[in-house]
Amino acid sequence: MANRLAQTTSPYLLQHADNPVDWWPWSPEAFEEARRRDVPVLLSVGYASCHWCHVMAHESFEDDATAAYMNEHFVSVKVDREERPDVDAVYMEAVQAATGHGGWPVTVFLTADGEPFYFGTYFPPEARHGSPSFRQVLEGVAAAWKDRRDEVAEVAGRIVADLAGRSLVHGGDGVPGESEVAQALLGLTREYDEQHGGFGGAPKFPPSMAVEFLLRHYARTGSEGALQMAADTCAAMARGGIYDQLGGGFARYSVDREWIVPHFEKMLYDNALLCRVYAHLWRATGSDEARRIALETADFMVRELRTAEGGFASALDADSGDADGRHVEGAYYVWTPAQLREVLGEDDAAFAAAYYGVTEDGTFEEGASVLRLPGDAGPVDADRVADVRARLLAAREQRPRPGRDDKVVAAWNGLAVAALAETGAYFDRPDLVERATEAADLLVRVHLGEVARLTRTSKDGRAGDNAGVLEDYGDVAEGFLALAAVTGEGAWLEFAGFLLDIVLEQFTGKGGQLYDTAHDAEQLIRRPQDPTDSATPSGWTAAAGALLSYAAYTGSEPHRTAAEGALGVVKALGPRVPRFVGWGLAVAEALLDGPREVAVAGPVGGELHRTALLGRAPGAVVAAGEGPGAGAEFPLLVDRPLVGGQPTAYVCRHFVCSVPTTNAGELAAALAGPAGG
Repeated sequence: MANRLAQTTSPYLLQHADNPVDWWPWSPEAFEEARRRDVPVLLSVGYASCHWCHVMAHESFEDDATAAYMNEHFVSVKVDREERPDVDAVYMEAVQAATGHGGWPVTVFLTADGEPFYFGTYFPPEARHGSPSFRQVLEGVAAAWKDRRDEVAEVAGRIVADLAGRSLVHGGDGVPGESEVAQALLGLTREYDEQHGGFGGAPKFPPSMAVEFLLRHYARTGSEGALQMAADTCAAMARGGIYDQLGGGFARYSVDREWIVPHFEKMLYDNALLCRVYAHLWRATGSDEARRIALETADFMVRELRTAEGGFASALDADSGDADGRHVEGAYYVWTPAQLREVLGEDDAAFAAAYYGVTEDGTFEEGASVLRLPGDAGPVDADRVADVRARLLAAREQRPRPGRDDKVVAAWNGLAVAALAETGAYFDRPDLVERATEAADLLVRVHLGEVARLTRTSKDGRAGDNAGVLEDYGDVAEGFLALAAVTGEGAWLEFAGFLLDIVLEQFTGKGGQLYDTAHDAEQLIRRPQDPTDSATPSGWTAAAGALLSYAAYTGSEPHRTAAEGALGVVKALGPRVPRFVGWGLAVAEALLDGPREVAVAGPVGGELHRTALLGRAPGAVVAAGEGPGAGAEFPLLVDRPLVGGQPTAYVCRHFVCSVPTTNAGELAAALAGPAGG
């Protein structure tokens, strides 16, 4: 019997639609049912490409006896954290406060008022390593609910009061300046892994937003140390197992500090952020490797994540079928020496093993290796590498593919739009700009639709039921602004402005602080508010960046003021935890630089426009267009005449403009050095 999840659009919830557990989606009706039956709510939060979510589902939620016990004693609610980041954030905060750690799946027991009283993550089917079995947990909670209700109510009340008391300390006293940025750089330098690149130890995550900060800091100050950390980290990731050496694109993280063995799920957001990082690294250094990785990652997103409607799917699973038909992690990506010989023959297999670091013992499980570029094979024949790679890729195509989570998340598609638009513009790939435009069209058509508010997700061209959160507004506006710069189409600037006006009206609190959910959103036990950048820019810093760029395009004082107010939190957090506010620091760099405003009176795609887009000034905004209508599209182009009938560029900062130029070399120089004025 299918449960209530069969009616949902989330691929994750649909994975559980045939469980014997009588699941409910998150809804007022589920809590009413718990109140009617006088039982607790069992909340289980996960996502479609989460390995341990699959394990717990298989061990417990597909088990008839466990399901029968859950159905008798609880109302069980399943949440896709990618659809409801607000629900996930509130209860994850409670889990972390209670247990000292977090992670997915999240398992929380709630009262009918949504107040949590017992927490965990993954529970095994049998007690092990000091962790109780899931059945023991269920029985313990059911007994406490029946026999010690007062205690349960007291615990729940205490937790909710504790969460409510965690008011956010934001800067409140101005924007981050040179001193905070210098302290942040020092903090990153301390945590930098000199040997392997990246920050901290294992597991090691791609630090895309910290790298954006380092590149912007280098562009503004000339700091060679910042550039070195950025370039070496990107080189180490590009040559490691975290990067798919055959098909392009990055896995979620590396389980070791050397970037050798990844956790194999591939997320849209990581690939969008990293595609843009490598494009920006190429812009700073001209590195051929950075160019290759940016383009291969863009091509991976288009080839493997693009949906029929023109949006981008959320993720590819870590697990897939192996040669014996088992569903195991990494099966699609790893190789043994024997598998290489089977595809390539003896000579080429030996060459490939040396080139890609495939060993007899293996670097992963069961003698298999993750392909990487250890770089100890000496000089190589590029044509031979290309031939071997093509043959291995063709052979891999015959393996069972990892599952794909087809839902389109607004925020992550905004990140993809920005990455593809810029990568397409830098490397003369108009097809990538077209793909970015199609995804942006889908966001306007389906996610904004009739309601004129952003919807978090869609699937198969149908909008989901969940309201967009702050990161959706911030990242989609960021994507639209990047698209406006590249295409010269002012409509994207207008759409960004529409979204950012909603941020000002619905997400902004006192003293410049921002909230993750709108003023009129569903009220949870606490209003989520997280300014730290983790796998993606926080809604807070994404909105700050888009507000700042929009103000530079339009001269809008309210948007500039809101951006500065939001950056108070970066002043507070940047010097203390720079790794976790990387995008906030990147936005601070743009603020310190101006940001510069570049108006190109001349053809879109012409030499001056291209030079402007390749300018490294942090967060510079670019408007291009010609003819009398250009000023109507972009306020920056108003009263910007051609000089001597030639295309002309104007560079301004803080209401002061430098002398207009018709010379691309002069424009490049004006955007390369520290800002004057």
